[in-house]
Amino acid sequence: MQTTVSKPITFEGIGLHTGLRSRLTVLPANINFGICFKRTDIQTQAKYIPAGLANVVESQLCTRLENSDGVSVSTIEHLMAALVGCGVNNVLLEIDGPEVPILDGSALVFVKEILKTGIKLQKQPLKAIRILKTVEYKQELAWAKFEPSINSKMSFSIEFAEEAIGTQSKTLDMSNGSFVRELCDSRTFCRYSEVEAMRTKGLALGGSYENAVVVDGNNILSPGGLRHFDEPVRHKMLDALGDLALAEYPIIGHYVGYRAGHGITHGLLRNLFSDKSNFEIFSCDKETIDNLPGTGVKLSEVCKAI
Repeated sequence: MQTTVSKPITFEGIGLHTGLRSRLTVLPANINFGICFKRTDIQTQAKYIPAGLANVVESQLCTRLENSDGVSVSTIEHLMAALVGCGVNNVLLEIDGPEVPILDGSALVFVKEILKTGIKLQKQPLKAIRILKTVEYKQELAWAKFEPSINSKMSFSIEFAEEAIGTQSKTLDMSNGSFVRELCDSRTFCRYSEVEAMRTKGLALGGSYENAVVVDGNNILSPGGLRHFDEPVRHKMLDALGDLALAEYPIIGHYVGYRAGHGITHGLLRNLFSDKSNFEIFSCDKETIDNLPGTGVKLSEVCKAI
């Protein structure tokens, strides 16, 4: 069955890149509505931005959606990951600014409030995408691919010169709440040497040690250090899950990423949908639903941020 949230949930905070404060409210929505943003600060009718691949526009260091009238919303990936990871299919997302609040830099706050509020079952079958063939997308050294799998699975590898990150790899079966137990509290990260360059480009204006992991060589500059020894690769998996939500259906298959950022995952989705023989859309039976990310998760399962 499809799902929505049981009642409105509100979040407030600053945007990571714009530094602007915004108020975001997650509202229940009807069956087959999907996920859609609504810019409440826009006075025209062009305020709705469906969260789908067709509305993705190129953006540095985040995922940004823009409708045909040029109205946009950015840094949506952590919120989208939280919705998918909690098994939420239909919501209207009202926001009074151009960027989703970064909160603590992870999806933890979103996940806790969604599960605390509750998820409502809807009397409508849920559809999903099944990967039928291997599909790849590559840019220079970075790449990602889909492989057929009986369930939702994710593997990710990263390599950084900084000793505090180094080479990290992780594989997870995404069924039955792995996201809320293993990934949702992992924060966005950056090199200290990149901070000033990002800000001169108008990026990371709202970034701080409170909402990002900042590394400098072998040192973690953010107070408290890492929440997991491999927090960076876990966060890359969190981002990928949020970007994959733009397929608008749960994906049954194995996503494999190597140094993959937002653009790589978006490109992979475009390659997937470019050939109908790559996939099939089907109605989920109970066994399939029981193994989707977020099905049956409880607040007590949420990973505990240190």
